[in-house]
Amino acid sequence: MSTNTETPKALRGVGNYIDDRFHLAKTGEKNLRKVFPNHWSFMLGEIALYSFIILLITGVWLTLWFKPSMAEIVYDGSYERLNGVAMSEAYASTLYIDFEVRGGFLIRQIHHWAALIFVAALVVHMLRVFFTGAFRKPREINWLIGVAIFALAMVEGLFGYSLPDDLPSGMGVRILQGVILALPVVGTYLSMFLFGGEFPGEDIITRLYMLHILLIPGILLALIVAHFMILWHQKHTQYPGRGRTDRKVIGTPMFPAFAVKAGGFFFFTFAVITLLSGFVQVNPIHLFGPFTPTSITSGLQPDWYMGFMEGSLRIFPNWFDINIAGYAIPTAVLVPGLVIPGLIFGALALWPFVEQWITGDRSHHNVADRPRNAPVRTGLGVAGVVFYGVLWAAGANDVLAETFHINLYWTTYFFRVAAILGPIIGFVVAKRICLGLQRRDREVLEHGYESGMIQQLPSGEFIEVHRESSEDTASVLRAKMEQERILAAHRSVTVDRHGVESPESRSLVGRLRARLSHWYTKDNVSFADIEPHGGHHVEHGTHEEEAEAGGPEEPEEAQEAAKSH
Repeated sequence: MSTNTETPKALRGVGNYIDDRFHLAKTGEKNLRKVFPNHWSFMLGEIALYSFIILLITGVWLTLWFKPSMAEIVYDGSYERLNGVAMSEAYASTLYIDFEVRGGFLIRQIHHWAALIFVAALVVHMLRVFFTGAFRKPREINWLIGVAIFALAMVEGLFGYSLPDDLPSGMGVRILQGVILALPVVGTYLSMFLFGGEFPGEDIITRLYMLHILLIPGILLALIVAHFMILWHQKHTQYPGRGRTDRKVIGTPMFPAFAVKAGGFFFFTFAVITLLSGFVQVNPIHLFGPFTPTSITSGLQPDWYMGFMEGSLRIFPNWFDINIAGYAIPTAVLVPGLVIPGLIFGALALWPFVEQWITGDRSHHNVADRPRNAPVRTGLGVAGVVFYGVLWAAGANDVLAETFHINLYWTTYFFRVAAILGPIIGFVVAKRICLGLQRRDREVLEHGYESGMIQQLPSGEFIEVHRESSEDTASVLRAKMEQERILAAHRSVTVDRHGVESPESRSLVGRLRARLSHWYTKDNVSFADIEPHGGHHVEHGTHEEEAEAGGPEEPEEAQEAAKSH
């Protein structure tokens, strides 16, 4: 059996040819040895990436048969229930894909499921980044790119959902037109331009099609590439642990371990999406029929990621509609359709800079926070999730009312109250949970963990034996100390060595910042004065002193147990 591992001559020749011209050998070797941390939550971003790749592949396939035309025809195809029905060419071509193109219905289901999972993975990935503080310096730009990807993905999904021109998607386009018309002064002009005349016009499907297959995917692809290039340059964040610092990464190299794992995970994601597409039907447009402006759907909601806007439109009251100089401003449509989404995405985009301004922390962070160690940030994140979730559930208030036999107006009033009180309750509860977990971490670091073993001391006292935490656990818990040191260092910058405040901190903005900084950190449990496992040594010292002072002599077994305790 040959043990020769020398590279084949043909491959050496190709490699030398390329390296002579592009000098990629050293760069390639360095990148192939790049280390990636290991944690299951880091795979969430990969699910989003793989879903996007699947979207591109299946989307290109679907364009071969789809006709983005609103020209009216009479259907005469394989789906007999709609034979003789007038419909647009867009709807008819979608039926053709579903029933006459081999595998067409499966491919369209894969495309739709991949879109749903793409946005879901983006949301969960961004929540992971937010709650762990992975958006902090130097990753603010990448966070902004992520927010832009999230917003564009929702718009891309809305446009793609509207292309088949079936009844639910037509109602979605109608809602889009209503939100555009709510814009003061320019709303009617924008609507006429987009639809090519009065709703529904003749051009909306064609224009949405071009945006859906060219412009928005191109921007998304560019942003995703930029996102990964920045990630590659700045290195991946990692969770606290033994040996992990802002300058040292512990994980697996890019090749072969990470590359093999990533490749396998891509096919696993593809397999899950395909299984869902084969066994769980989504968006069966043949059951809904073509869109007609005189028809309306009942009991149907848009794709889940647009549910929050649907809910905000349903529950926002019309008490604030105003008329200025003859221009009507329907706030009941403008605020839930544009202002609330703008506030959500604006808050996401600005938060890294707001937190940096409040805390004064401008250090580089390559080690992520534990959510419990930033209770205010975690509380605000939970409040945002609750607010989004309430609006999302409100988008199905008619279904809830019918299913549980509740008055529809009662559900509307409930969701109006819940949209205000829910985030407040979520913030308070999440913050208190984080502070409770901090106290437990301090106790574990200081006293060790409870072993479950009960021991009787010579004095007759019963105690539970504590054992020292492992070095891995202690390293994770000590990360709180480093966080406190950084925040304390930045707070001390505002005061000179004589204790005099800087002029900036005495200004109105400076005092506001100081109050917010105090609110942000005032309830945190301090780890600064902890001596790991010190409390138990003091306790044992007391018993040893009692023994030296003439107390009863301890048996040898009890002495050994006390030492281990």
